[in-house]
Amino acid sequence: MSELVGAIDCGTNSTRLLIGDGERQVVRLMRITRLGEGVDDTGRLAPAAIARVVTVLEEYRTLLDTHGVTRLRMTATSAARDATNRDEFFAAAEAAVGVVPELLSGEEEGRLSFDGATAELDAADGPFLVVDIGGGSTEFAIGGETFAGAMSTQMGCVRFTEKYVEHDPPRPEELVACLSVAEVVVDEVRLMLPAITGARRLVGLAGTVATAAAVEIGLAEYDRDQIHHLVLTKAQVEDVFRTLVTESRADRIHNPGLEEARADVIVGGMCILVQIMRSLGFDELLVSEADILDGLIASQL
Repeated sequence: MSELVGAIDCGTNSTRLLIGDGERQVVRLMRITRLGEGVDDTGRLAPAAIARVVTVLEEYRTLLDTHGVTRLRMTATSAARDATNRDEFFAAAEAAVGVVPELLSGEEEGRLSFDGATAELDAADGPFLVVDIGGGSTEFAIGGETFAGAMSTQMGCVRFTEKYVEHDPPRPEELVACLSVAEVVVDEVRLMLPAITGARRLVGLAGTVATAAAVEIGLAEYDRDQIHHLVLTKAQVEDVFRTLVTESRADRIHNPGLEEARADVIVGGMCILVQIMRSLGFDELLVSEADILDGLIASQL
């Protein structure tokens, strides 16, 4: 039996684990921990947020030990990049897991996401634009048979919701603010990373994209096989957008496919997703459940 290695991603909204050997996925877990809660306002990671992540990391350490994993990469992304007290979190994470988190730059995050998302795709269908909509940042990565470049932006589902959405349900002007800012950001990406205009296929990663897919097909319980490599049309994405952002949270949580813990920040996430498709003129989106975790596993093998 081949060696199992581990990958943990401490994101702004969720903390995720993958144990595998590059061929098999033995364990894949996601817990919403909201590490980036309030970081935009305070510039610091809240003690309660750090504690939530550490609790999950202790759970993950047990699973790593159970499966005999001795090689592990653990990364931290947007929330840690923005926080002045990230070393406090890193020390707590190391105590829980045994390795210090690697603080990824936005470009490194985009490269790993691209590697993970495109490993199973036919290069002939490229070039691919891989978009990873996270809690605090969104990475754009472009390439065909090989990676060509990436750019990280300061827009994410948690960041946008905390910054622009004050009412429940969101007011039209709040949605317009999210969409308008996203439009400006995408225009900046097009200017700084002009190769994206040559992309033939849009590949979407992370919770917002997976949620859009699950809601569209009415998936009551998460099933990776139902979502991975599902193709959503622009019309379907727009339909899910209209449904989720016009409802109150109390109504929104009854949509099959929407995890309750994600119900508040999905507004910001869906605004980002639809604006990317609008601004870049994509008629469809390939949903990928292979992402930065898969890139981290591959990097160790």
